[in-house]
Amino acid sequence: MDLSPILNPLNDAQRAAVTAPLGPVLVLAGAGSGKTRVLTHRIAWVIQAENSSPHNILAVTFTNKAAAEMRARVEKLLNVPGSALWIGTFHGIAHRLLRVHWREAGLPQGFQILDSEDQQRLIKKIVRAAELDETRWVPREVQWFINSNKDEGRRPQHLKDGNDPTRAQLIKLYAAYEESCARAGVVDFAELLLRAYELWRDNPALLAHYRRRFQHVLVDEFQDTNDIQYAWLKLLAPPQAIAAGQQLAAGDARPSYPFVVGDDDQAIYSWRNARAENLQQFRRDYPQAQLFRLEQNYRSTATILEAANGLIAHNAGRLGKQLWTEGARGELIRLYAAFNERDEAEFVTHRIREHVARGGLRREIAILYRSNAQSRVFEEAFLSARVPYRVYGGLRFFERAEIKDALAYLRLLSNRRDDASFERVVNLPTRGVGAKSLDVLREYARGAGTSLWEAAGACIAAGSLGARAAAAIHGFMALIERLAGETRALALHEQVDQVLRGSGLVEHYKRDKADRGEARVENLDELVSAARGFTPEASDLPPLEAFLAHAALESGEGQAGEWEDCVQMMTLHSAKGLEFPVVFLAGMEEGLFPHQRSTAGLDGLEEERRLCYVGMTRAMRQLYLTYAEQRRLHGVDSYGQASRFIRELPEELIEEVRPRVQVSRPVAVGRFRPEEPAVAGVRLGARVRHGKFGEGVVLNVEGSGAHARVQVSFERQGTKWLMVQYANLEPL
Repeated sequence: MDLSPILNPLNDAQRAAVTAPLGPVLVLAGAGSGKTRVLTHRIAWVIQAENSSPHNILAVTFTNKAAAEMRARVEKLLNVPGSALWIGTFHGIAHRLLRVHWREAGLPQGFQILDSEDQQRLIKKIVRAAELDETRWVPREVQWFINSNKDEGRRPQHLKDGNDPTRAQLIKLYAAYEESCARAGVVDFAELLLRAYELWRDNPALLAHYRRRFQHVLVDEFQDTNDIQYAWLKLLAPPQAIAAGQQLAAGDARPSYPFVVGDDDQAIYSWRNARAENLQQFRRDYPQAQLFRLEQNYRSTATILEAANGLIAHNAGRLGKQLWTEGARGELIRLYAAFNERDEAEFVTHRIREHVARGGLRREIAILYRSNAQSRVFEEAFLSARVPYRVYGGLRFFERAEIKDALAYLRLLSNRRDDASFERVVNLPTRGVGAKSLDVLREYARGAGTSLWEAAGACIAAGSLGARAAAAIHGFMALIERLAGETRALALHEQVDQVLRGSGLVEHYKRDKADRGEARVENLDELVSAARGFTPEASDLPPLEAFLAHAALESGEGQAGEWEDCVQMMTLHSAKGLEFPVVFLAGMEEGLFPHQRSTAGLDGLEEERRLCYVGMTRAMRQLYLTYAEQRRLHGVDSYGQASRFIRELPEELIEEVRPRVQVSRPVAVGRFRPEEPAVAGVRLGARVRHGKFGEGVVLNVEGSGAHARVQVSFERQGTKWLMVQYANLEPL
């Protein structure tokens, strides 16, 4: 049999992984090292060289796009239909199993799947049926509680309330939600995985059948698996059976073998309940697993890879690898210290124009940032310079739901007859104003030819609304009048800030424990900054009305289409799996990146560093890092320092790009002039050992000489402030 089409395209490390003897295999695949090629060629190898049937293959990944690409490559490589193999996402494979075995799974044959919005609507009904206050029991928070527990394999009956009334109520809502789903014959996305796991766990004969069938189980992006996904894998390929080399059931020739591919240096989804430690756990559960490292990179220049290696080396507990390339050395990494966020955006715009002038394409360029809110200043700069752009995987700033919510409040302050704004926020945050009450107002307004605001006043006076709805709408109208009075004499950004907080919008989104909540609060804060930096063109309009007109015009400017030659803008999380010839990593400042909330503990800081590593390794030819010495956050000018991640890069790989106009700048802000602590070796980001508290990471340094102190996050003792002269810290 000619195996050359399978083996010839592979490098030595890839070939070793693809041809590994049957058994558990862990492949550490660095960024741009060809992991999809290894997965598809492994499938081809076990079919052609190990005489396995395509029906013996199960391959799972995390996105439909990745699954489709894997299937297409296998079809091309083997010239067999992809339908013969089970290749799909975790959710897709689970759905397929449940459709086949709906009866054993305790589901109706025609069960339906709830998307996230449908799930939230159902939870809202359950909260109302329990006569609970939606401002206290926010449906999004309840949804997060339910899905998080499902991701960890826990049903309501498995949970203990610990005498905590809040937790006890959440458990009751979870149980009521399960009952409602069962009655309606529906499942949510988290339920697909949990129900498929339980299907195998509770049906030994069925599990034995699939163990016999799926002798090769391949898992992509293993660092992104959660508890239930890993438990699902171990059911199908039990470590104890492999270790013993025993048959699992009558007729089994051999156990199922897991072949997992992942990269602990690209584990950036802990907020989705992904467990990066599953890679380490895999080695403990399958001690005989063969380990292969894919370190040759086919994407980036040697300079970019060496810088990325230098950065990620600061993380402890890695399985470890060093990316390298046979490609070009490449240009140095360019570092630009902007005066402020506008100067940062102008610098990026200028470099984009230079790239295009040299014959480059705009779509070759990506702007990556830690916080979604950072997009606004770049959007303004690009619109002004007529640079087409597209926000990848998201909406433009003024199109985002939370910004529209805030603007609706502001528009009502300016014009009570704005019906669209009234409808948008009369029940946001939730006040108990339902669809029926709004129908009453709309009907009155149509009949009387008035606005909804005027209709509300008339209906309340006439007693046309229920007592609860009438009280809620009256309270809302009183709130608008009060905010209008309180903000009338304030500066524009103070008006916006007061309305955001007085309306309850900020608190409303802060309570959202899902990943979107924090991003939405950051966007609201950025709206305050936008208001403070707003300079109206010559106009007789009051500042608030001029700002609202500006926002409307901005949101009316459609972003470029996917097919157009345009700059790509996205968060660092959205960039994983993508690559671009030119990458700008913007906002490289302490508190912004790494994010402020992540610097209190070692785990959070290391995930931020992995996120930076992911961002750097998106760049193919040229990488720019930018930070602002002064940045306007929440309407206030703050003076930060360059991110510790910049200081952790090898100095010889960095070229500082000086501003076009030289001005005096703080000595401690520059890339190579960080403030030195009193004791040599104790610096920001350094790992140290304390005689009593053990090992930790230096998070902050204050003062000098005898008064110097450091903040250290210890792995077992938490975060502590220590006087340097007494701490006797040992650099590691």
